[in-house]
Amino acid sequence: MGESDLLVIDRPSQVDLDHCVHCGLCLNACPTYRELGLEMDSPRGRIYQMVKVSEGELPIGPSYVKHLDLCLACRACESACPSGVHYGRLIEAARAEIEVKAPRPLPVRLARAFVFRALLPSRFLLRTVGAGLWLYQKSGLQRLVRATGLLKPFGKLDRLERLAPEAELPSFFRHYGKVFPAEGKRRYRVAMLGGCIANVTFARLNEATVRVLAKNGCEVHVPDGQTCCGALHVHSGLAEDARRLARRNIDVFLEGGFDAVITNAAGCGSTLKEYDHLLEADGSYVARARRFVKLVKDVNEFLAEIGLEGELGPVRAVATYQDSCHLAHGQKIRAAPRKLLAAVPELEFRELPASDTCCGSAGIYNVVHNEMAMALLEKKMEQINRTGAELIITANPGCLLQLRAGAALYGNGQRVAHVVEVLDEAYRDAGKV
Repeated sequence: MGESDLLVIDRPSQVDLDHCVHCGLCLNACPTYRELGLEMDSPRGRIYQMVKVSEGELPIGPSYVKHLDLCLACRACESACPSGVHYGRLIEAARAEIEVKAPRPLPVRLARAFVFRALLPSRFLLRTVGAGLWLYQKSGLQRLVRATGLLKPFGKLDRLERLAPEAELPSFFRHYGKVFPAEGKRRYRVAMLGGCIANVTFARLNEATVRVLAKNGCEVHVPDGQTCCGALHVHSGLAEDARRLARRNIDVFLEGGFDAVITNAAGCGSTLKEYDHLLEADGSYVARARRFVKLVKDVNEFLAEIGLEGELGPVRAVATYQDSCHLAHGQKIRAAPRKLLAAVPELEFRELPASDTCCGSAGIYNVVHNEMAMALLEKKMEQINRTGAELIITANPGCLLQLRAGAALYGNGQRVAHVVEVLDEAYRDAGKV
């Protein structure tokens, strides 16, 4: 069966729906339920609505769309659920069904088509947008806009401008097709996923990831043919677009015969590890997808498994760690980042209460549901401020962006860094007095 002949009807699985016993243990884990106190904005309530839609008793109308759109898809409910409900799969399938059966207004469809189908998979467009953002920020125009409050009358637009990531040039795209040798004896041959937006907004993080892997005996390949992982597409109900991207990545990464495929983005990793589910109806790809999934490793997971090598210098800071939702709840990885941070000399670590509660980033959630995202962020920063930490560490670019905004708006100007950036700093300062 070829890709063009494959027709997948996405809808919530009846088996997964039936696993929910409506016990309510998910309620307190759900950020939107805790914020709003509405049953229909809880995992149990959303599953109830999905059941009614599947039984034909509830239309896929504005109310249904509103309640499902408001879900962060943080999957905290999965960690709380005693019945093992695959809520992430349910919300993704429900959104895909909405996309087909409840078309959005034309302007929204056009905007989504540009972002998801044109921008994210295109190096040229990402570089172009990144260059424009860089010019806006470095020319002084951004400082002028913020100093004059030019966007304040526009409310949401002003808040979104303050969430804009810093463009980093040159982009990480310049390293596509390159091979970085291991330092010392080669232990592993690994491939690195660059991502999409991260190539122009977190280019230095990607470079730090390559350096840390090389320090630990990894020959790092950055395959030229790779593309966006499709995570944002899956979360937004664009399952077929995600499948096209998944097939391309599977072809590219399996071809190299690597020991592992590494990502430093928890959201990307969670989707990459579920390519077999995404392509389960594609008989020509599902076996290849299963092989691919076995190779995928979050960088924290991989480094904790192989053990850090080489001397680490001191990082003199009081730090706390925010669990990225798709690392803690999606991939069930909690200990690995803490193990790596414990190896850094003089880093004073303070555990963050409710560290696995969503910060409000959730892919593009902080853009489309900015008010809810900022309410969650403010509460997150209250918890962080109480720790007295001057360094906030996390494991996902989206969380980095959100927490940097939080530190500026609600915090004490804390520095925000990825686990890998802390390790890179420690390696760089090794042997220095």
